[in-house]
Amino acid sequence: MKTIAITIDEETVDLIDKLQGTSSELRSRSALVRVAIREYAARVHKQLEEERERELIHKNKDILDKQLKALVEEQAH
Repeated sequence: MKTIAITIDEETVDLIDKLQGTSSELRSRSALVRVAIREYAARVHKQLEEERERELIHKNKDILDKQLKALVEEQAH
């Protein structure tokens, strides 16, 4: 592991201290910060993926609409 220095306001430190020790993976401030960063990064990654998917759907909506209509037509028979 690599050691880094960060500056955190008192309110956030108090919040970290209250959460610290609430589970086995939150044994220390450092552990809590690592978990929080990983969860935040996963959330941001998911949001970016969803945005890319929305853009693809929007870009190809006419093709997708035709495919959907053909599928519904096929299922109806």
